[in-house]
This record gives sequence, structure tokens and C-alpha cells, in this order.
Amino acid sequence: MSPPISSNRKESGSARFLGSASSGILELLFFHPIDTVAKRLMNNQGKVTGLSGLNQVIFKDAASRGTLSKYLSLFPGLGFAAGYKVMQRIYKFGGQPYINDYLNKNHKSSFQSVFGDRHAKTIMHASAGSLIGIGEIVLLPLDALKIKMQTNAASFAGQSYLQIIRQEGWGLYRGASWTAARNAPGSFALFGGSAVTKEFFFGLEDYSKATFFQNFIASIAGAVASITVSAPLDVIKTRIQARSAAQAEGGFSIVKKMIAQEGFGSFFKGLTPKILVVGPKLVFSFTVAQQLIPLFDNLLNPNKTA
Repeated sequence: MSPPISSNRKESGSARFLGSASSGILELLFFHPIDTVAKRLMNNQGKVTGLSGLNQVIFKDAASRGTLSKYLSLFPGLGFAAGYKVMQRIYKFGGQPYINDYLNKNHKSSFQSVFGDRHAKTIMHASAGSLIGIGEIVLLPLDALKIKMQTNAASFAGQSYLQIIRQEGWGLYRGASWTAARNAPGSFALFGGSAVTKEFFFGLEDYSKATFFQNFIASIAGAVASITVSAPLDVIKTRIQARSAAQAEGGFSIVKKMIAQEGFGSFFKGLTPKILVVGPKLVFSFTVAQQLIPLFDNLLNPNKTA
């Protein structure tokens, strides 16, 4: 998930597509291993005892191998991850501004009457993010396949991508309601937290005038709020998606077992590595997109005036 991109420039759709896609690819190469670690910790249902236990949970079959083998073991499901991350970034970077424009054009007076002139803009940014987050469930199959490969790759050994998709079928949309429930408050907190920081902490009326440092702080504030708010539902979603079709289990059943067997702390498993990486991850993708979209626009439209 990414902070709202706000700019007075009107870049072409092609430039936004190329810049967002490039941002997603570069982000994937740098952060996929850390995402795999977080997913494996969230999916682990036992107690981790000592470094040897942590090593086994994180590296699985590669736990006793060398450093390079351990590192490469953190890239399962890279093909699915690439498809998911690139499409997600295009959807996020391109979709949220359009919804925000729609809210400004058609419902601005309603937001102002409820939240006042001072808060209406930030609430609209947050609401646009929440709506775009709910719609993200259309990408759920790619996310589900990525998580399965990250947490349970052995069960799909020797199968092609098409065989896995055929075997899982509509089960790839398992957890859709939990994903939407996670994305709604999570995206609201992300976009809203970023907007609130820029407007009330830095006093910016035009978010596009934020400096690199201001974008950095705003991204971290929004991201930490988002990850923390959505953490319990994210753990449930991950466990639903990590299971194969034969081992499918409902979300409420998983919740009951987690409370009975692991305690309430289990709802926040994997939170620390996600928070530690989420700041640099979002600042990285935000900065790359902000740099590349205008660059691609200038390359594709050399005679265009700003």
C-alpha cells in the first residue's frame, strides 16, 4: 500500500503506468525477501524457541544450508509476487487520485458539512484510499498464490503455475471478505495518516509541495498506522490463504483456534518485521514513482509543456 500521490502536473496515462510499474518491480526486488519472512512468521502456529527455532521458521528446508541458499529460499512465488506487486502499484497509484477527484467534484460539500473545511480534504484522501483498498480484492488470486508459495511451497512442488491455479480454482478468492475488512481501515489509515501529517504537522495546503523529508515522515506515519490497525485481520487473511484447497478453513474457525491455542498476542505475529520494513519500503516506492512518472512523461511527450 502507498501514500497518496498528489501533483499539479497532468502526466499521461502511459507515463503513470510505466512509472508505477517500474516502482513495483524495483520494490519487489529489494523487499520480497523481507515480506517472505513476515508471512512465514505470521503463518507459524507454534512457539518459536531460540535462534534455531527462528531459523527453521524463516528458512524452512534451507535452514541447514549455506548463506546464499538461505537467501535464495526467501524468493518463492516470485512470478506471482511480480504480477501482484506491479498490478497493485498501478492500481494504487492510478486509482486513488481518480476517486479523490470524484469525491472532490461530487461530494465535497457533504464532507465539509460533516467534518468542517479544515478536515474535509484529509478525510476525502483517506476515504478515497479506503475505497481503492476494498476494490483491491480483484487482485486477490495473485496475492493468494504468492503467499502459498512463500509459506507452503513444498506442497506445490513439481506443479506448473497452471496446474496450481486449476487445482485451487475459486479457492484463490478464499478470504476475500477478510481481505476487504483488512484493506478498508488499513488503506484509510495509510492515506489519511499521510495526509494528516502533511497538512497538520507540516502545515502544507498543497501536498505536492512536500519535500523529500516531509514525504518520508508522512509515509512512515501513515504506514505504521495502517499496518498496526490492520495487523489482526492480516494474520487471519494470511492463514486462510496459506492453506491448500484440501486444508481450507474458515476465518472464524481460525480466530477461535488462535485465541485458544496461541493467545491474543498471535494476532500481531509478524508485526515487528513489517513495521521495520514498511517505512523504507513505502518511501522507496513513493520516491521512485514520483521521479519516474514525470521522467517517462517527458520522454513520451517531449513537446509537452508543464
